[in-house]
Amino acid sequence: MIRHIVMFKIKDEYKDEIPQLVKNFQGMKGRIEGMLDLEAGADILHSERSYDLALITVFDSRASFDAYQTHPVHLPVKKRMHEVRSASVACDFEI
Repeated sequence: MIRHIVMFKIKDEYKDEIPQLVKNFQGMKGRIEGMLDLEAGADILHSERSYDLALITVFDSRASFDAYQTHPVHLPVKKRMHEVRSASVACDFEI
């Protein structure tokens, strides 16, 4: 299994959109073959080192994770995140 964690900093002009961005992530749950779990949420601490938004997904295999990258359910969410983010970091590991 693969755990995929991504954290996003959102451009100031899009901060009001954060609740919708979380809903966009949650809308993928159960719609992508091989994705076993999805969690998404907005930061509540707003500390100096905080990112604004996090996505955590679990895939049954590396092949499923690779297929997710170009899955039609994921592509519009990914496109929007590229438009609104100022930075992101990711970590992907086997569990």
